[in-house]
Amino acid sequence: MKRILVTGGAGFIGSHLCEKLLEAGNEVICVDNYFTGSKMNIIHLMNSPYFEVIRHDITMPLYVEADEIYNLACPASPVHYQYNAIKTIKTSVMGSINTLGIARRTRSKIMLASTSEVYGDPAINPQHEGYRGNVNPLGPRACYDEGKRCAETLFMNYHRQNGVRIKIARIFNTYGPRMSINDGRVISNFIVQALRGDDITIYGDGNQTRSFQYVDDLIDGLTRLMNTDDSFTGPVNIGNPSEVSVRELAERIVLMTGSRSKLVYYPLPEDDPRQRRPDISLAERELGWRPVTGLEEGLQKTIDYFRKVLN
Repeated sequence: MKRILVTGGAGFIGSHLCEKLLEAGNEVICVDNYFTGSKMNIIHLMNSPYFEVIRHDITMPLYVEADEIYNLACPASPVHYQYNAIKTIKTSVMGSINTLGIARRTRSKIMLASTSEVYGDPAINPQHEGYRGNVNPLGPRACYDEGKRCAETLFMNYHRQNGVRIKIARIFNTYGPRMSINDGRVISNFIVQALRGDDITIYGDGNQTRSFQYVDDLIDGLTRLMNTDDSFTGPVNIGNPSEVSVRELAERIVLMTGSRSKLVYYPLPEDDPRQRRPDISLAERELGWRPVTGLEEGLQKTIDYFRKVLN
């Protein structure tokens, strides 16, 4: 049994990770300030004697003992991370410094949940880990993009200078149960709008593409990465290379929900990427990982979840 710290553990992805780690026979310490996380995401875990919850803002120092750390704490959707841009970048930077301090002190292994946003609006497709990105450091998304890029730098420097055992995962668009209704991301937006019979809001012409992975596949990738040899630090892309246009996604969700919603179009926000698709050859080689959940299957599970939430 390992004692594992999960920051952002009450969030969409964090709660699934906590669940998986408990099922594997570990003790889990969940840390969250509930800005985008929710107690409802982890309430089913509360009866476990091996699950502990700490309400804490990771921009402030935290003193715990852990064998492994998953640093997931940071709002990840534009609606939430632009709400308080300064706090978002502080969460990525100060949160990394604080969790890396724990890892250095306790000699624990630590993973950063980085993001495909470090590639910005990419000039190549698909994106491989060696691509340095096309990021606007002054734009409205920069608080998240640059915060994660700085976090990656901090992780590598703690590794080189202090010998901290690190892992860096670059997470691509992920969806599934426990996404927030007001998440602001495209899949949750489309499903909630379709189930309510509201217009489906598409920003831009809808021809921009995304690659969506189901949350179970992501959790499998993260745990595989954590369990790799210490010599492999990453970064490594964790995402689904199957590409779909935003318009096609909206049409598919309308069909699957039986909705009468109409598609309406609005201007594309500044710095919104035209395409996003991972090259996962490194994950296949080093982790033995690739996603196994198809879009249709994953969407149906997510739609079923939102039906229950909205009823």
